[in-house]
Amino acid sequence: MSSISIELSTEQLLQAVERLSAQELAAFAARVNALHEQRVTRRLDQTETNLLLRINRPSLTPEEQSRFDHLVARRQNETISVDELQELIALTNKAEASDVVRLQAIQSLAQLRSTSVQALMATLGIKAPRYG
Repeated sequence: MSSISIELSTEQLLQAVERLSAQELAAFAARVNALHEQRVTRRLDQTETNLLLRINRPSLTPEEQSRFDHLVARRQNETISVDELQELIALTNKAEASDVVRLQAIQSLAQLRSTSVQALMATLGIKAPRYG
């Protein structure tokens, strides 16, 4: 069994669609809509996956977080050296830059899902940090 490939321009396709009965047009439109949704959903799924990966990426590695916690404790105890303070500042800057990327991803995902940032955070179980 052989098949024949036919190339149609968009205009030719529309002209052919215009000749369909109302019932055939409804069935065709439903199939076109389903195809469109499938393609959009596939793209959104990848976009959402990438955003969720950015949202869930930790600001610091476990080793960096441990060192950060140690340096914060030394600062609070007023036993931190000048070099350690510079290291703490560098780790803080790294964490803040990472948090900016995370917040941008949260905003983008909320926009993609047509919801507010607060509603998205509640859905994902993300709690706003407390500063005191």
